[in-house]
Amino acid sequence: MKSNRWSFIALALLAGIAAGLAYGWVVDPVDFYDLTPDTLRADYKADYVLMTAEAYRAEQDPALAARRLAIFGSQSPTSIAASGLEYARANGFPDSDIALMQELVTALQAWSGIQ
Repeated sequence: MKSNRWSFIALALLAGIAAGLAYGWVVDPVDFYDLTPDTLRADYKADYVLMTAEAYRAEQDPALAARRLAIFGSQSPTSIAASGLEYARANGFPDSDIALMQELVTALQAWSGIQ
């Protein structure tokens, strides 16, 4: 009697997995769209600015940081970094992250003035 119960559980589990895979691959597969990074929500943009600021701190190359931020569209890299910094300040990012982003904004402002 016990082996019947375990075999039924195993068969039900396999049937559920098979049905889930069939549904996900055949009936309603995922549709992928080619979206540009400027369609990201503001929190993800701020996270990207933070990652760029962390990379800038290691590399100290404002031109490379500007190229990384240029993927967000027609705004200048300085304004993109500044809007990420504003979002970080308004939404309670840690002080260390805000300091990194401020350093990036300052470097981009100085770099864009040199160009």
